[in-house]
Amino acid sequence: MKFFAKSSVLFCLTFLFPLLSQAQQISQTVKGIVMDKAVRSPLIGTTIELLNAGEVRGTVTDVDGRFRLENVPVGKCTLRINYLGYREIFMPNVTVNSGKEVDLNIEMEESVIIADEVVVKAQRERQQALNELSTVSSRSFSVNETQRFAAALNDPARMAQSYAGVISGGDNSNSLSIRGNGPNGLLWRMEGVDIPNPNHFSSVGSSGGGISILSAQLLSNSDFMSGAFAAEYGNALSGVFDLRLRRGNTDRNEFTLQLGALGIDAAAEGPIKLGKNKGSFLVNYRYSTLSVLSRLGLEIGDAQTDFQDLSFNLYLPAGKAGTFSVFGFGGISNQFEKAEADSLLWKKDGDKRFGYEFGSNSGAIGLTHSKIWGNTHLKTVLAASGTLNNEFDERFERDYSKLRTYTDNFEQNRFTLSSVLSHKFDRKNFLRVGAYANLAGFDLVQQRWNFQQRKLEERLNQEGDMSWVDAFAQWQYRMNEKLTFNAGFHTLAFGLTNQVSFEPRAALKYSFSGKTSLSMGYGRHSQVQPIGLYFNKDIATGQVFNPDLGMSKADHYVLSFDQYLPRNYHVKAELYYQHLFDVPVSRGAATSFSILNQRDGFVYGALENMGLGRNYGMELTFEKSLTNGLYFILATSIYNSEYRASDLKWRNTRFNTNYATAFTAGKEWPWERKGKKRSFALNLRVTSVGGYREAPINLAESAKQKTTIRDNTKAFEAQLPAYFRADVGMRIIRNYKKLTTTFALDIQNATNNKNVFSQFYSVSKGKIDYDYMLPLIPVLAYKLEF
Repeated sequence: MKFFAKSSVLFCLTFLFPLLSQAQQISQTVKGIVMDKAVRSPLIGTTIELLNAGEVRGTVTDVDGRFRLENVPVGKCTLRINYLGYREIFMPNVTVNSGKEVDLNIEMEESVIIADEVVVKAQRERQQALNELSTVSSRSFSVNETQRFAAALNDPARMAQSYAGVISGGDNSNSLSIRGNGPNGLLWRMEGVDIPNPNHFSSVGSSGGGISILSAQLLSNSDFMSGAFAAEYGNALSGVFDLRLRRGNTDRNEFTLQLGALGIDAAAEGPIKLGKNKGSFLVNYRYSTLSVLSRLGLEIGDAQTDFQDLSFNLYLPAGKAGTFSVFGFGGISNQFEKAEADSLLWKKDGDKRFGYEFGSNSGAIGLTHSKIWGNTHLKTVLAASGTLNNEFDERFERDYSKLRTYTDNFEQNRFTLSSVLSHKFDRKNFLRVGAYANLAGFDLVQQRWNFQQRKLEERLNQEGDMSWVDAFAQWQYRMNEKLTFNAGFHTLAFGLTNQVSFEPRAALKYSFSGKTSLSMGYGRHSQVQPIGLYFNKDIATGQVFNPDLGMSKADHYVLSFDQYLPRNYHVKAELYYQHLFDVPVSRGAATSFSILNQRDGFVYGALENMGLGRNYGMELTFEKSLTNGLYFILATSIYNSEYRASDLKWRNTRFNTNYATAFTAGKEWPWERKGKKRSFALNLRVTSVGGYREAPINLAESAKQKTTIRDNTKAFEAQLPAYFRADVGMRIIRNYKKLTTTFALDIQNATNNKNVFSQFYSVSKGKIDYDYMLPLIPVLAYKLEF
């Protein structure tokens, strides 16, 4: 009862406090730091101008490159940033809310030509990658976009489905197929080091999951890449998320509370006093709403679903010794359903005879140190990370004995030491070199029940450790304001198999004007296989199948055209070709199997690196950055994705949908009532994609054996029905004196379209039936920032 009494008081204070605040002009502080984009050194004396309607005022950055503008009216503001010898930045539509101060990280690019020869002006290109060495197939994204886009749900992976060439692996997961590649080709990075899959309910060997562990409270503007990556990125074939974390407020304590369908969030940030230096903390914790309801006795569905996560970032400046930070995230998730020992229930619902438990834990913690000497920046990171994936299935036999039919238990951990040096020789020449050393341990167990022989068979049981080292170097030469050339290499040395991959990278960009450019990019990329593939064994002999299995490799070629138009319109077109080789396929038999078609998991069987693949297509993006409350992205791609296995036949891959189109748009209407500024926003995303592919079902043989039997001689010749989904979102934001509230409603699959995930043979119906993706689902959330 005490809990409910306290909850009632908190509820009343939450909703009555805004009503009691005085009607007055509501304002907030806009502050931040301005730094050199290449070496991240602070730019002292930078001019910051606030360009609001009827008001122009400004300030300059201090010795730490920081600035502060107080009493900025709530709503949208525009900033203009100038520093001698650097490109001018124009930042429109900066969102200012009353609940939290606005803290900006502004990176300025040095002009090749000195300022007294020419005045260089450029509106900030919001889509341009933050990594200055990423030239093609890359873009930055903001945390606001993960919150604003319909059905993004504060998740970078779900947000990225609005981009050209990116499609969902299925509604139940945020896994991504990029340019026809499988979801496991995606790399996640945080603060400069590779991290494990940062998603709840993820499977081993995958890059996605049901719900993102990452908190939008911690993310800063970050990069997403879909091909021909810069030299510092390795061990990936399809795409990269390069995530950056924001720092907590160094001046005052701030808090965020959110109650939603996906969880109950609590975030706090504030200053840490370190002598003369001002540090900060930022932490977020979330607990599953379904878990809360379950503990209150309200069960939703047959299975129990639980998850929770924690993420944090500590900023610890140390004066002349540089800057330290400690960051991390961790997520625990599980789902289970008990088998019922009641034959009467089995007659009503055969599934009651079966039970399962699925668990997925993932986390990482890192210590970083950054030091700047003039035009040189050194960043070192020591990180520890790990994952635990387990799953078992069981069933009751007719005599009520319990039978375990499926067991997976995969534990992996890793220590990483990273060091990256960036040096700017002059206005034209920039060099970045670095290395990452990894030491990993693993404990892998996989068992399956053999129904014919009535025994449990062990496919995998291996414990050990391994190491690998990545090294890279990349040089950028800016001949003039129009021509930029990047060249470099990445090397991956994998200790488990004693193999080394040398990967050249290069890109060229020519700017016809400040708003039109043509770019070309090339990169060789490689990826080690999921760890279980190296150790699965022949059940009869115990011999390990694939101890020397090599890396999969790909050559990426990209031609890119960019056109920035007045009023924040942008057009981008890209042509690409990807040649994949050394791909694992079946060894000792001519089959249609290729690792390229796997969604996740460890494949069982003997493999060799004799497969090929090719992805090629065209992407077109037409978009408008948020201007006067309106934004949109129209992204479409036409492509082909094919592979060749050990049977030497070229076939469609599973992910060859041939086309994908996404239209994402939104409009925000501000209004003021009794001195309180509010806004109402509507957001929309419409997605149309060709169907995934499967091997056709052999109906006669399926009926005979009373299970789904596929004709693998015609692998992926059957295409599922096309996918169509419309998502709608709305947000109401209210600004009070020191509080911002946000009510959000996302309606996923608003038209309740029945999208097919897969097909199977139904024994009860005697025909082919379908598994469908998610129906219409409303997702509510209410957030307080103060």
